[in-house]
Amino acid sequence: MSPKTTAPQLEGSARDRLLAAANELFYEEGVHTVGIERVIERAGVAKASLYSTFGSKDELIRAYLQQRADARKRRISERIARHDEPRDRILAVFDVLGERASEPTWRGCAFINVRAEGPRGENKVTRLCAATRGWMRGLFAELARDAGAADPDALGAQLVVLYDGATVGTSMDDDLAAVKTARAMAEALLDAQLAGRSPRRGAAKR
Repeated sequence: MSPKTTAPQLEGSARDRLLAAANELFYEEGVHTVGIERVIERAGVAKASLYSTFGSKDELIRAYLQQRADARKRRISERIARHDEPRDRILAVFDVLGERASEPTWRGCAFINVRAEGPRGENKVTRLCAATRGWMRGLFAELARDAGAADPDALGAQLVVLYDGATVGTSMDDDLAAVKTARAMAEALLDAQLAGRSPRRGAAKR
């Protein structure tokens, strides 16, 4: 029998360790499946530290999701900044998704997972999930406008549906076929809307 392995000790402040533990456990197993005691144990902090830092498990969930939202925005923004052509900037969003989905720790979209777990209704968590999806929709619409799309808002909405479908499909099928298909469909939508049109002048120089 092989010796039991233990997870590496988390480092940083109590807040850092709690967020790291939440990110690890909530994403792997679900926000409602994982009890607060397991998060505290994994973080190596006293229960009082959690409540003095976040106040409640719900607030810890919100902070966990905010951290993931910020990281997603940073990854995507850094990738699209590498490209000058607006069309390439749009497709780069799907390239980032493909890279994330190829990682061994990939468990799909944290925001979709949380919404699937929780009850319907408006609260801090569902508003954050909606805001994150709204950011993606707005980004696609802005990039479509820069590319000279005939109807950038409609194209942005279509691209979000492709992105969501690729995210779920990759999680369900456990391969990257859905991302590759979504990227190809995005190219077709772009070609249809950009035919005979010119990119907005200076669009890539923000």
